[in-house]
Amino acid sequence: MGIQAPRGTRDVLPAESYRWQYLEACMRKAAASAGYRETRTPVFEHTELFLRGVGDTTDIVQKEMYTFLDKGDRSITLKPEGTAGAARCFLEHNLYAEPLPCKMYYLNAPIFRYENPQSGRLREHHQFGLECFGAQEPTADAELILLAYRLLSELGMRNLSVNINSIGCPKCRPVYHSRLKEYLAGKIGCMCDDCKGRFERNPLRVLDCKQKKCQELTKDAPSMLDLLCDECRDHFQELQACLKDAGIPYTVDPRIVRGLDYYTKTVFEMITATKDGNLTVCAGGRYDHLLQQIGGPDLPAVGFGMGIERVLMLAESESIQIPEPAWYDVFVTYMGTHRADAFRLTQLLRQEGLKADMDHCGRSLKAQFKYANKTKAPVTAVIGDEEAAGGTVKLKNMNTGEERSAAWEAAAAAVREMTEIKAKE
Repeated sequence: MGIQAPRGTRDVLPAESYRWQYLEACMRKAAASAGYRETRTPVFEHTELFLRGVGDTTDIVQKEMYTFLDKGDRSITLKPEGTAGAARCFLEHNLYAEPLPCKMYYLNAPIFRYENPQSGRLREHHQFGLECFGAQEPTADAELILLAYRLLSELGMRNLSVNINSIGCPKCRPVYHSRLKEYLAGKIGCMCDDCKGRFERNPLRVLDCKQKKCQELTKDAPSMLDLLCDECRDHFQELQACLKDAGIPYTVDPRIVRGLDYYTKTVFEMITATKDGNLTVCAGGRYDHLLQQIGGPDLPAVGFGMGIERVLMLAESESIQIPEPAWYDVFVTYMGTHRADAFRLTQLLRQEGLKADMDHCGRSLKAQFKYANKTKAPVTAVIGDEEAAGGTVKLKNMNTGEERSAAWEAAAAAVREMTEIKAKE
């Protein structure tokens, strides 16, 4: 094989696509339950959007973006995350002039990051994300956490834990930055090069370093929670009260800062324990000033992203059974020269709302039956000389062995009776 998929990407094969479709249906249902409506934004955006929104001190912008010049010499970037594009969409189409909050979600949205492929996170992966624009109250934060937790729990995920933190706002964070820099001043020389660069530009990002040496050096760093302003403290306390009232188990983790510069106040991660350690399956938070940073009004917002590949991987590791639908409701076979009759009957059954197919490979009748068994079609239809002459078809329930003959116009109803498939509405 000369050409293969690029490293960090993968194909979703026909035999496994039903798992994606099932999960997507669950995600759509969860979003709709809270009034979120779908948006679909471009796969690529102007690079400036991510420089201004995500932040030029982040690993995403500095190391991971797929950025190129198009034929018009414009700098274009494949989306490294979903929130900035949703925010741009919200502003460009003046959705802030409509009744707020504006609740939107995106599903199966491709995300591109040039990083070492890891468990459930590829260079091209896909996200389910919810964004709520114009809501300032902590009930909006709690609603999103609750929605994600219930979605994953109802899918059958076990060992879920919710970790939350508050990273303050522009009023109280500068005080914390000063305190944190004082703490780091005597240690930064022993830290990695990335942390040395973050020390001046955004010391909070030092706490997000994945290097064990740096984590050890910052384990006793001062907590932002001790320096929150009254507004941020009240917001965080009410969020916790909402989660307690909803029965959501959570842990306050002052180490959570998230890897994007636009976050304010609430940040959270949803983690599940695996045999290989803890794995983050959903994360998000509040970004009250992102809209203003990219040229819009100063409106509050909150959201989260959930990796679809990672959810599917966890479902498999926890042996969660996702129901596999049958390929067909009925498979039409034919004898001798009756291929055209089989074709017409197949189309008639499809028009009646059944999933139907026939042999297109010129197989013998015996081979057609063998193929029909492989597809696990519950009913097989046979057209021979006798059936063709009488305008009938012989039907067989492959699970019970029941056989009956039916006129073509009654064939769909007969298949439904034999299999209890509901008629199309």
